[in-house]
Amino acid sequence: MRLTVPEVVLNLPRTMHATTDTAADKPESKRKIRVVVAKPGLDGHDRGAKIIARALRDAGMEVIYTGLHQTPEQIAETVIQEDAHAVGLSILSGAHMTLVPRVVDLLKEKQAEDVVVIAGGTIPAEDITELKKIGVAEIFTPGASTQEIVDFVRGAVRPA
Repeated sequence: MRLTVPEVVLNLPRTMHATTDTAADKPESKRKIRVVVAKPGLDGHDRGAKIIARALRDAGMEVIYTGLHQTPEQIAETVIQEDAHAVGLSILSGAHMTLVPRVVDLLKEKQAEDVVVIAGGTIPAEDITELKKIGVAEIFTPGASTQEIVDFVRGAVRPA
């Protein structure tokens, strides 16, 4: 059965670490892919973000779920502190053209341009092109399968 974002409800804690291992505990070649999943802005719908967090975790990645109502500054700081390889931003509020570029800019300011930025949610096609121009690696809209997202992250991230 192929799962899509709206088909499952999860009960995850506010901060979810998929493993107890830290990056420092593992040799570089054995490090798991570390992904921060965040809900920027005032959007209060996190079902899809929790589904993605669970799918990434089940695929063997270490996932740090930040919870709701995060500022771009909080998200960028979490990415740096957690030494993440990727950050997934889930936005349903329509504020993607403000919040996503701010996160990208903050990561650049912190010399973290190598972090893969992905976004998902209700993002119009005309905005997807603009977001990719500023450095977003991929945008997943409603109906994207969890396997498609897992495969993209695995292909885009090199945890070395």
